[in-house]
Amino acid sequence: MSTMARKNAPSARKRIVNILVHLLLALLAFVWVMPIVWIVLTSFRKEPGSYVNTFFPKGYTVNNYVKLFTDRNVLNFPKMFSNTLIIAIVCCLISTFFVLSVAYSLSRMRFKFRKPYMNIAMILGLFPGFMAMVAQYYILKAMGLTEGAMIRIALIIVYSACAGLGFQIAKGFFDTIPKSIDEAAIIDGATQWQVFTKITMPLSKPIIIYTILTSFIAPWVDFIFARVICRANADQFTVAIGLWNMLQKEYINQWYTCFAAGAVVISIPIAALFLYMQRYYVEGMSGAVKG
Repeated sequence: MSTMARKNAPSARKRIVNILVHLLLALLAFVWVMPIVWIVLTSFRKEPGSYVNTFFPKGYTVNNYVKLFTDRNVLNFPKMFSNTLIIAIVCCLISTFFVLSVAYSLSRMRFKFRKPYMNIAMILGLFPGFMAMVAQYYILKAMGLTEGAMIRIALIIVYSACAGLGFQIAKGFFDTIPKSIDEAAIIDGATQWQVFTKITMPLSKPIIIYTILTSFIAPWVDFIFARVICRANADQFTVAIGLWNMLQKEYINQWYTCFAAGAVVISIPIAALFLYMQRYYVEGMSGAVKG
């Protein structure tokens, strides 16, 4: 009996540890999910204003979503949504190309000032981007890009011009791809561009998807640069500025529940993009190199 007891003791301890771990994970999941549940419930809340006494709404309605897309007299959310969507898509394409190109060059090529460039990029990455906000604004103003429809171009330049500095994660992924694949392709007569586009890219779908998601999310949720560059040009506002305006004291009583509805709406493109592309995360490089 004593021998059986000693054998069962580790399994009992393991079971207790598993129970505690699952309880902790359940608690963390509750903490993370509750704000999302609250914002969704608030988006359907019938009571106006920002101050309520209960977690669950006393009444539900879809009028908040209807007002969000139809009331254009005060805050034109559809226009803000389209502005942000255009900027995010263009920036996503440009930034993804920049990041992957720089990362591949630094991973596969050897040239002068390669290491100093990586060191400089790492140092610059330690400083928050908004430190250069004022300088960027005056440069864009001198170029005539801070008024009217040119604001979109200004925001695209701001979001995508320095994207190449964020090459570290993609470079780390490219470093894991065996160089023998490149060497075999070059021996067969492929150029460096062909190796990059036809060999490395098909093997790098996970990091491509990651880069696309991060490149899309950055301009989609940014507020600081958009607020500085757009200023009072209401026709060029992004969704971040629109949601912020809904919380101003002159609008909060009428637009607070619409703010919650807007928060739900702007999460849809990101969620849809992730759900569509997540299957590529599991793709690897098995079978790429044959002995």
